[in-house]
Amino acid sequence: MPKRELDAYDRRILEALQKNGRLTNVELAEQIGLSPSPCLRRVRMMEEAGVIQGYEARLDPHEVGLGLTVFVGVKVERHHERDAERFRKEVSALPEVIAAHLVSGESDFLLQVVVPDLRGYEQFLLHTLLKLPGVKDIRSNFAIQTVKQQSPLPLDHLAK
Repeated sequence: MPKRELDAYDRRILEALQKNGRLTNVELAEQIGLSPSPCLRRVRMMEEAGVIQGYEARLDPHEVGLGLTVFVGVKVERHHERDAERFRKEVSALPEVIAAHLVSGESDFLLQVVVPDLRGYEQFLLHTLLKLPGVKDIRSNFAIQTVKQQSPLPLDHLAK
């Protein structure tokens, strides 16, 4: 559960902003049934609390020349916190890695990588990933088709 209790208005604000982060405050307030001032106060409180982390444009990877998505399982040599933290920092700095997760199972980390093409992935793999500290094994899974893009987070569990 979130640190701060989110009421029905907060949930409606979050649902609306996840669908369209470009709504003006007046449009948002009208859509959720509040006047503009309290609506803006709620949005600002959720921004300050870190519930709303930011606003961004979703791009079509193919339209910007990033036609290949690869899910990369990485196994590291040792599980010392110092080594893991160094690996996390290095991975976080790589623009080709658009998501990274510490996971359980066969891999220690699961990375989502976007590159222009197979040759671009080969270069990234050989000259970047394999040179990261502590990398023991890498398994690549290539996305054939994206069935569902990142979508809004489900918030029904917050309803009372």
